[in-house]
Amino acid sequence: RPTLDAAILALLAARAPDATICPSEAARAVDPDGWHALMPAAREAARALARAGRVKLRQRGRPLDPDADFRG
Repeated sequence: RPTLDAAILALLAARAPDATICPSEAARAVDPDGWHALMPAAREAARALARAGRVKLRQRGRPLDPDADFRG
């Protein structure tokens, strides 16, 4: 079973370079039945990957600071 980090990176690798994913897609990839409970961890995994420079966070096309307070 993939980790959330691996799921995020795999989903992004399968898309166009400028495409995005939602953290819920990674959570569903890891646990299709219990994905909702993984959402806080999926968001934190995305933030950690952004802090490490491996992904960029965007919301409605705008870049997000991984350490900023935002929802979604």
